[in-house]
Amino acid sequence: MEDDMDMAPVESLTDDVGFLLSRVSGLFARASNVALASHGLRVRSYSVLSMACSAEGGLSQRDLAECLGLDPSQVVLLVDELTDANLVERRPSEVDRRTKLVLATPGGRDRLTEAQRDVDAAVSEQLADLTPTEQVLLRDLLRRLARRSPGGQLL
Repeated sequence: MEDDMDMAPVESLTDDVGFLLSRVSGLFARASNVALASHGLRVRSYSVLSMACSAEGGLSQRDLAECLGLDPSQVVLLVDELTDANLVERRPSEVDRRTKLVLATPGGRDRLTEAQRDVDAAVSEQLADLTPTEQVLLRDLLRRLARRSPGGQLL
């Protein structure tokens, strides 16, 4: 009887979407950080670099913070690290000279390409128990949820 009572909290967590998303996010982040370590990146810096590589004309630090759900001061530190590593650069916006845009350098684009292969392998390993159809469905569902979040318009 005591074992049944001990299992109740665990069973309630397995039905808690927030817990499950948080737990899986942690697993994916840890696996991705291991894959990124040899590239001198972590998940957050990789995300900033990826967005900088995807945005042809660059992105403001404010847009990066909003999309990534991070405090702007965290993004400043991440951009500083990437700038010090010569992976991104800051340039003044042509529209508003007070706004600095973050753009990937050629070296940053190369580093992202290399790191992406390792991250893709780590993610594939995490998704191995899902069929290809389930993986597509999972990504679609997560994208839909992410678009509903503050800053989701940039996704």
